[in-house]
Amino acid sequence: ELPARWTKPENLHVTLVFLGNTSEQEVREVKKIASQVAARHNPFSFSLSKIMYGPSLKQPRMLWAVGKMPKELSSLQEDLAGALGHHEEYLFSLHITLARLNEWGFRGIEPEERPQIDEKLSLEVPVSSFEIMESRLKRGGAEYTLVEQLPLSLAR
Repeated sequence: ELPARWTKPENLHVTLVFLGNTSEQEVREVKKIASQVAARHNPFSFSLSKIMYGPSLKQPRMLWAVGKMPKELSSLQEDLAGALGHHEEYLFSLHITLARLNEWGFRGIEPEERPQIDEKLSLEVPVSSFEIMESRLKRGGAEYTLVEQLPLSLAR
């Protein structure tokens, strides 16, 4: 049994850009910019190929579904981050957080007794839009509210 808090299925997502605390005025500007970015991109898909500990095997804090980064996703993320003037301290990586490990519970398991996680996966995920979400940390985990859905709409 893995000491973890599992992500609710409706909360599974890929974070393109994390904005942090944002005022209502800033949200209006983000919506405008994001709409312009969405109009410059075609729908695409990505594949998830593996379940593993993240962000690192040495100090795992989460369980991730990961896959190879398609150029369309990389391009969308770079365009959005650049348009928002947002620069991440970490390199963007394609992952979906499946669970957050209870660090105390996980550390209490001897390293050689920890479950080995390296599961193969074959899941194709179509992307026809991206969303601006508001997240609030609650006792039971993050609670997400849809702010705006932006269809990828570049004419082919």
